[in-house]
Amino acid sequence: MNGKVEQQSTGSSVDTVKLLAALLILVAGVVGYYWFAETGHFAIRFAGLVVCLVAAGVIAAFTGPGRALVGFFSETRFELRKVAWPSRQETVQTTIMVMIVVVIISILLWLIDMLLAWIVRGLVGV
Repeated sequence: MNGKVEQQSTGSSVDTVKLLAALLILVAGVVGYYWFAETGHFAIRFAGLVVCLVAAGVIAAFTGPGRALVGFFSETRFELRKVAWPSRQETVQTTIMVMIVVVIISILLWLIDMLLAWIVRGLVGV
């Protein structure tokens, strides 16, 4: 058998500690945001929450799973650059065609509904 066997690493204890620290910082930011709700200083509360979010994200990015996620986002951006996006004219034309088809199908369904209602009224005698 020539297959390459990939071993999944369970992660080191350092990564686990980093992820727990990131989670604690994130929870502390959310708790602090609501804890100081009565102070009336929204900007300070929001800034503290953002700082905690950024700190937790940076800490999590330096773990094994964090590096994998950063790599995934990097590959995603690379793939997005390779996509052949439609021009504005193609987008507008396609949108207009979809709207026309929706109107035509709606009218056809309305006519079918009216026909079936007329048939049922004739059978029931109302």
